[in-house]
Amino acid sequence: MTEPEFAPADAGSRPLWLVAQGDDGPLWPEGVECAFAKASGFAAKPGQICLLPGEGGVAGALFGVGKPATPADRPARERFTLARAAEGLPEGAWHLAGVPDSYNLAHGALGWLFAQYRFDRYKKAEPPRARLVCPAGVDREALLAMAAGEYLARDLINTPASDMGPADLEAAARDLAARHGASVEVISGEALAENFLMIHAVGRAAGPGRAPRLIDLRFPGDGPAVTLVGKGVCFDTGGLDIKPSASMLIMKKDMGGAANVLGLAETLARLGRAGGLRVLVPAVENAVSGDSFRPGDVLTSRKGLTVEVNNTDAEGRLILADALAYAAEEGPRLLVSMATLTGAARVALGPDLPPFFCDDDAVAEALYQAGRDHADPIWRMPFWEPYEAMIEPAIADLDNAPSGGFAGAITAALFLRRFAEGAGAYVHFDIYGWQPSAAPGRPKGGVGQGMRAILHALPRMA
Repeated sequence: MTEPEFAPADAGSRPLWLVAQGDDGPLWPEGVECAFAKASGFAAKPGQICLLPGEGGVAGALFGVGKPATPADRPARERFTLARAAEGLPEGAWHLAGVPDSYNLAHGALGWLFAQYRFDRYKKAEPPRARLVCPAGVDREALLAMAAGEYLARDLINTPASDMGPADLEAAARDLAARHGASVEVISGEALAENFLMIHAVGRAAGPGRAPRLIDLRFPGDGPAVTLVGKGVCFDTGGLDIKPSASMLIMKKDMGGAANVLGLAETLARLGRAGGLRVLVPAVENAVSGDSFRPGDVLTSRKGLTVEVNNTDAEGRLILADALAYAAEEGPRLLVSMATLTGAARVALGPDLPPFFCDDDAVAEALYQAGRDHADPIWRMPFWEPYEAMIEPAIADLDNAPSGGFAGAITAALFLRRFAEGAGAYVHFDIYGWQPSAAPGRPKGGVGQGMRAILHALPRMA
């Protein structure tokens, strides 16, 4: 994994002034000669750069950050505008010489680190050569830890299933554990058929070389009893209810929930805050073979509830259910699941705003505020009790895919909640885990969602 980095403080950096827009034009920084910038048409629009000439070349630069958001809690159209400076400035080290009062310096510096990410496992990809000296007044180690967790999540999601099957996901979890002194237990293959029948049923068709498994990480030390569960479907064909080929093109990302919880664990461990943390990842490939589970099958979960399979392409909730039941047996104070679970969530909120579900108002408010305050937007949706009947079929306790298509994200969340009973508070995130087109600090491909919201809400939640 590539390490995020700031430029050394003694790197001989050039000055970069961040310039906001006022009602009558740019709010020029004090002491900066602005005649050249005016003549160049610099208007301080978000992402606009003006290089300032000096003896022998570029002496510094101005960077536009636009007008402050109004009202203050309205999200800006671009989340990490300063990341454009990383892409657009000449090579070398840069330091922030002037920042508008309203500018969030930590967000800007984090976005710059995010912009340095490149996935270069299969093709050489040069990162931007402009480096930022860590600004005074921000928590350098926290920013580097958050960027490292994001890098790990992106790497895992971006790796194709040929190199990121269940065994490879286990190896990534073991690497994380080795870096931070965590323990790992894995139940795999036919051993799952004893107590984790739904994980086994979904993953058995992939064959022994890509056998399903349940990965269980525990971090030593005292801390709040927090368990993270991430969906690890390393590739999803849809099973016998097979997807159209176009819908399989980015199904390597169907382990995005696992990638996110592992990335969050990486950040927490680097910050010394992983004591007592548990991470569970049910890792499978939803393949097609003579051993595939079938529409109409009735599976018995670890909790004892029976589940009628009405769509083999709704496999994520099946493997999560067994893992959640296992986690809930310990009675954690906080239980969180993250999964690329439903298309309904994307229809409702799009790829950039993942919904989360939580019955505890205090926990939900802590998450929402942390997401808003730390450039990691999320949106609360309800566990809507009147829809419970929709997940109760005639011949089993539960239905994994109610007919009709209404409220798909809610019915999936209600299904999962049945298996989280015993936890103090339960939160479910229905993430996308993919950036469809490049944005500042977020290249096209795998992306973390909800990780920083959870990170910063944890002190209040747990």
